[in-house]
Amino acid sequence: MRALSGVFRVIVWIRLWRYRSGWKRQHHLGIQVIAIGNITVGGTGKTPVVELLARSLRDRGRSVAILSRGYKSKKLDKPQAWKNANGKAVPSILMPKVVSTGKALLLDSKFAGDEPFMLARNLDGVSVVVDKNRVKGGLFAVKHLGADTLLLDDGMQYLDLAHALDIVLIDAGSPFGTEALLPRGTLREPPKNLRRASYILLTKCNGVSNEKLIKRIRRYNRTAEIIECTHGPIHLENVFTREQQPLEFLNEKWVGAISAIAVPEAFEGALEKLGARVEIRRRFSDHHRFTRRDVERFMQRCVERDMDMIVTTEKDAVRFPTPGSIDVPIYFLRIEVKILQGQEIWNDIIDRVCNPKPAFEGVLRNRHAYRI
Repeated sequence: MRALSGVFRVIVWIRLWRYRSGWKRQHHLGIQVIAIGNITVGGTGKTPVVELLARSLRDRGRSVAILSRGYKSKKLDKPQAWKNANGKAVPSILMPKVVSTGKALLLDSKFAGDEPFMLARNLDGVSVVVDKNRVKGGLFAVKHLGADTLLLDDGMQYLDLAHALDIVLIDAGSPFGTEALLPRGTLREPPKNLRRASYILLTKCNGVSNEKLIKRIRRYNRTAEIIECTHGPIHLENVFTREQQPLEFLNEKWVGAISAIAVPEAFEGALEKLGARVEIRRRFSDHHRFTRRDVERFMQRCVERDMDMIVTTEKDAVRFPTPGSIDVPIYFLRIEVKILQGQEIWNDIIDRVCNPKPAFEGVLRNRHAYRI
């Protein structure tokens, strides 16, 4: 594995050199492109951050489109039909998957992917587009959805599209994974590549000092401002009816926990911290697509053990099929980002995007191209 990680390091270096040298061209779409990403695989909590950023920009009057590759989404049986402003059909070769126009939800999680569907469902007034070619997706969003700001979900490594800003997330509890590159470890890029970050968000902070981690980050990037935040539950929400319950509703309740995420222990631990008695636990592989049989069998176990409720994660809830009968209420835990340190820095990000200065945008572009 060590040798394979060495090969991967060379591949990463060559890929970045192609853009840095100008041998591979970056596309500029004439509007601001903000990338939200990380240097490790999974687990930094990107989706809630993308949601917070999109909502903040939307509320300040920006026309936001989120571009995603749609991880593990299924291919459409046939491309969506779309007409341009002149009433002419957009050629299928130019069509990404439009999950949401900001006014209407057009695809389910099977074809959208879990995270894009979740973002589309939670964000009125924000369009969501899925395509592995995010240049194509971005062009469509600008031309046909009226976007003036593009958010690249998991976009740090997507360099075909030039970024105005790079917001890089680091899990404060496991900042660099096993310290080794893929496939031996979980690093997508060497830590020194944090130099590309415009802003850095330390996620999942738990109140412990991050001074040592920040000192290390400063070895790689002396100028990026750093925000400390956590991901916290705000309420329970019924998977099928969208009925909401306060977190206190969990206290002393007997709960069956079901999930298909990378770190189920964190989810189950969060339930217990809220006072739930997690008696039954069912863990599936990450991004498992639940069948009706999966849900009904787990529900039957919970009925037999007299559970008060079933609780899952929000990402899993979008993949839940409706069972034949609901004998135990099924909720998901709604999570949002809470900024602990650096609210003024976050406000500065929003101000810079909402009040762009042409000269500033040019500096960012040139700096980004130079520091790839």
